Amino acid sequence: MTRSPFIARRAADYETFRIAPQDTNRMAVIADPIRDKVPFTAIIEIFDPHGKTPPNTHQEAFELFHVLAGSGVAYCNGESFAIARGDSFVVRPGHEHVIENPNDDHLYCLTVMMPNEGFAELIHAGVKQGLDAHDLKMIAGDNRS
Repeated sequence: MTRSPFIARRAADYETFRIAPQDTNRMAVIADPIRDKVPFTAIIEIFDPHGKTPPNTHQEAFELFHVLAGSGVAYCNGESFAIARGDSFVVRPGHEHVIENPNDDHLYCLTVMMPNEGFAELIHAGVKQGLDAHDLKMIAGDNRS
C-alpha cells in the first residue's frame, strides 16, 4: 500500500487543545509528529482576548510565528516586539518568550516548531477544545474588519 504524498485536512477537522485548562491560548493542530510522522509541529495558535502564553523556553527548537489576524506583543529576554497581521518572527532556542494579546479580539498565529522537542506531546496531553464559526472564518483568511 502506497501512502499519499500529501498530509491534507480541512480547518474544521483540526484537533484543538488547551495545554492546561487555565491557559488563554488554544492550539489547532495542522501537522505533528504524533499523527503525521513529520519532524515539526505546525499549529494555528488562537489567543483569547487579553490572553498570553506562559513563559517558555525551548532548548533545541526554533519557533516561528506568523500573525494571521489580530495584533499583540512578543516578549523575549527583556525585549518586546509589537506584532500585527502579516508579521512574522522566529524565537531561537534557549530564549524565554511570551506572546501576549492585550486586545478585546482574538489573535491568530500560524506557529511552527522544529524540531518538535515534545511540543506535540504536550499539546495532545492537554484539554481538547473545538473551533467555533468565528475561528474557522479567521483561519480561512476571512479576517476583514
